[in-house]
Amino acid sequence: MKKWFSILILAILVFSLAACGSQKEDKTSEGKKEATTKEVFKIGAIPDQNAADLDKGMTAVAKYLSDKTGLKVEFVPSVDYAALVTAFQRGEIHMAWFGGLTSVQARNLVPEAESIVQRPRDAEFHSVFITQTSENFTKLEDIKGKSFTFGSESSTSGHLMPRYFLTEAGINPDQDLDGKPNYSGSHDATYKLVESGAFKAGALNEAVWEAAVKEGKVDTNKVKVFYTTPAYFDYNWTINSNVEDVYGKGTKNKVKDALLSITDEQKDIAALFQTDSFVETNNDNYKKIEKVAKELKIIK
Repeated sequence: MKKWFSILILAILVFSLAACGSQKEDKTSEGKKEATTKEVFKIGAIPDQNAADLDKGMTAVAKYLSDKTGLKVEFVPSVDYAALVTAFQRGEIHMAWFGGLTSVQARNLVPEAESIVQRPRDAEFHSVFITQTSENFTKLEDIKGKSFTFGSESSTSGHLMPRYFLTEAGINPDQDLDGKPNYSGSHDATYKLVESGAFKAGALNEAVWEAAVKEGKVDTNKVKVFYTTPAYFDYNWTINSNVEDVYGKGTKNKVKDALLSITDEQKDIAALFQTDSFVETNNDNYKKIEKVAKELKIIK
């Protein structure tokens, strides 16, 4: 009897140890899985142009940053501008290529985030107003009474600054056009809508327009630029405030240095951003964007 009792106790002990070991292994596996997830440095970009081109260029950026920094970098597409700002606010996106307006919105939600790098042209960026070549437009006032399309409502160069310059010219886009203004969602959609005749005029990012002309994506026999805005600060890379905690001290500078080392040898990156280099920037450069956005009641 004592022998069987001893065997029973031993069996229970072995089973308990095995169960504990299994739980420990599960917890360890969960811990490893969590650590792996945290190790992925996620970058995003506002979806302001052709999705395939954006994916190709941003995937190239992710690979370049991975090679230069040793971080595991991954590009995460966003369905729209607001989704990217929200993901940045939640800490799910660690660095993003924003327009001036969305960078201000993101930094208002994450006060310690920093705009760190931009293209040289972003210090003096422009929007272009386009119309059909059959129209005799020469100034912004010619848009009165005509159908018109902006880009995304959250776009700096496709909405905020064009709206500002229209207002400066004495035009209320919500009252003085042929109906309410349209919002195409992206710069490439804007020039296609004007080209098709769906709208008499539109406004978009100068860089996207130049690329479309160069690559033959827009028919300049049908569409022309009739007005280019004064300069303003626009696009930039903004890094989240949580990167030093997640990836270690010095990560921000490491990523910044990697971005600043990009040249025209990185062909897919150069093609997307239409630049052969990046330069440093800072939050103060976007104060005018924030001021205009508040004046137009686009942000509070």
